[in-house]
Amino acid sequence: MPLPYPTLIPGLRGPSETVLGVVYFGRMIDKIRLAAAGTLPEGWEAARGTAVKKSFDDRCCQFLSIGYAALEAETVKSGKTDEELLEWAFEHGRRATEDEIEVWNAFMQKRGWRDSGTQRLNERLAEIGLPPGTVQTMFDFIDLDEGRITAPPLES
Repeated sequence: MPLPYPTLIPGLRGPSETVLGVVYFGRMIDKIRLAAAGTLPEGWEAARGTAVKKSFDDRCCQFLSIGYAALEAETVKSGKTDEELLEWAFEHGRRATEDEIEVWNAFMQKRGWRDSGTQRLNERLAEIGLPPGTVQTMFDFIDLDEGRITAPPLES
């Protein structure tokens, strides 16, 4: 039986939205803030942060060379803007170059398309009752699952 779809979570932006040119970071900050406010769906808690290796949160923290727990604490206690939090991450981890950000963005935006993430993408599509190939990337799946885009009609 497919999972409920779409998953609508007010206050959670799409993964392609950028903060200072970096994709996904803002979404991770949104999840931290929603969890702190008690409004992140319960099923999402286990996948937050770096508990799941190679999750997007984990990859983002690795890219920035910061610990998720430190970023979470700074986000919750400081009241900083998204841009200020990314600057904090650059200062406490590493400052990515423009070229590194370009590579990061391209990798993340294409994840699931003809790579080791394709199987997981197809599993996630099946979870919501859609066939493989409905979308080509995990970012598109997230936007589909959260109602920001719609699936093309299924052929009969």
